[in-house]
Amino acid sequence: MPTSAELVRRALQLHQAGRLSEAEQLYRQTLAADPDCPDALHLLGMLALQSGHTQPAIELIGRAIKLVPDEATFYGNLGLALAAAGRNAEAQASCERALSLRPDFEEALNNLGLLLVAQDQPERAITHYEHALRLRPGYAEAQQNLGIALAAHGNALFSAGRPDEAEAAYRRAIELRPGDAPLHSNLGTLLHDRGAFDESLQCYEQAIRLAPDLAEAHVHRAYNRLLHGDFADGWAEYEWRRKATHGVAKTREVKLPRWDGQPLDGRAILLHAEQGFGDTLQFVRYAAEVKQRGGRITVGCPAELVSLVRSMRDVEHVVSELDDLTGLDVEAPLPSLPAIFGTTLESIPCDVPYLHVDDEPREAWRQRLSEAGGLRIGVAWQGRPTNLRDRLRSFPLAALEPLALLPGVRLFSVQKGAGRDQLAAVAGRWPIVDLDGELHEFADTAAALVNLDLVVTCDSALAHLAGALGVPVHVALPFVPEWRWLLERSDSPWYPSMRLWRQSRPGDWPEVFARLAEDVQTLAPPSGGWRRLMRGLLRPFIPRP
Repeated sequence: MPTSAELVRRALQLHQAGRLSEAEQLYRQTLAADPDCPDALHLLGMLALQSGHTQPAIELIGRAIKLVPDEATFYGNLGLALAAAGRNAEAQASCERALSLRPDFEEALNNLGLLLVAQDQPERAITHYEHALRLRPGYAEAQQNLGIALAAHGNALFSAGRPDEAEAAYRRAIELRPGDAPLHSNLGTLLHDRGAFDESLQCYEQAIRLAPDLAEAHVHRAYNRLLHGDFADGWAEYEWRRKATHGVAKTREVKLPRWDGQPLDGRAILLHAEQGFGDTLQFVRYAAEVKQRGGRITVGCPAELVSLVRSMRDVEHVVSELDDLTGLDVEAPLPSLPAIFGTTLESIPCDVPYLHVDDEPREAWRQRLSEAGGLRIGVAWQGRPTNLRDRLRSFPLAALEPLALLPGVRLFSVQKGAGRDQLAAVAGRWPIVDLDGELHEFADTAAALVNLDLVVTCDSALAHLAGALGVPVHVALPFVPEWRWLLERSDSPWYPSMRLWRQSRPGDWPEVFARLAEDVQTLAPPSGGWRRLMRGLLRPFIPRP
């Protein structure tokens, strides 16, 4: 009669040959004769795991460990079973136990790396993959996984504002996984934010060569082209945003025919928001162009914007829900309108203001702010934290100190939501009036803005609101801004009342606000700005002889 060891050996041969049912029979035959055979328990557990039965696998391998508590292989494979059951913390502990028993256990190093990546610890995973590859230089699975971990680590470093380390991680990952299209696209995004535009464009194009349908690479290529004023190429690529799986906010699909720009001849069209407040405020200007094509316009936008958008003369209806499409004939997402109209730098519709404030709230805010003397400046410093570029575009409230200390300047905070906690940090250092409690929706903010002399803000929805109202607005921009602000120029073709203040070095907000404050000083009483104005109006009296 064959021994337990002989039966296990035969069963393992069948197992390795893929004859799983026959292998299972032999494992069970072995255990019927010898219930405490650890190898049979362990291998039957592995067979169960291969068949998708994770809990029996955990129990069987666990029984084997109780019989042989110092076998590294058992702990390594128990880790696999626990991971398959979603019990990652226990799986990690099991792999670590395997490595404490056998530090050169390459498979356990690889598996522990996988678990660490799954728990957002790619840096630790990289260490284990590299150890496995030192032990077995040709370990293809560990090499592939190292590339994945490096990419994840690069993403984390990028998000944490550590671009040098992120770039090194991406480049090393690409060496290991040169055919990984998202890696090339991610490196392109990092290079774009560092101002290496030509190289970033090459990365996007390589990503597209590897994966022609990689929407994120097309979208980022669009940002590159639009930033450089190449609208013909940029708008076409920008349409890929509708297929992107991350990085671009989207609404659900609207079940109406897409408008292609042809004459509407009285048909009803839905122009609907697709992204953030700022994008909506920027692109809703196209309602006037759509009206000229004969459209009866309904705008679908976030509830916070409804009453403000209703102020537009060319819009018939404004809704915040898109459930009822009765009476509508066609649709177009607001961000697609520049492409539909073939917008160039020279043809941007900029008939400002295209948003308006009703007389009653305008007058109420005029009276509310009339007591404040000097130059009244509304300020906001923080965009939505969920925006992927928010760490670059938002600046600290404290950066406004050079402006706040100018004689004759009065600051009014129109900041909403995130960032308002910074007001406490400047209290007592310089005065600022917080208007938050009086600003319930965008229409309230609009009524306040038209009664201020100037707005100073980061790149946020407030910049678009002020620009759309025709209010003088200074926008502080990061070293590499969003595409809509183009490069180098201090004006915006989208908003005639806007002036742009760009970082000359990445992250250097103090230099931006030193320049901005020097410029504003010429406007604030009793400064030279008013004196120059008076010199222009007054004529000297020269007595006759």
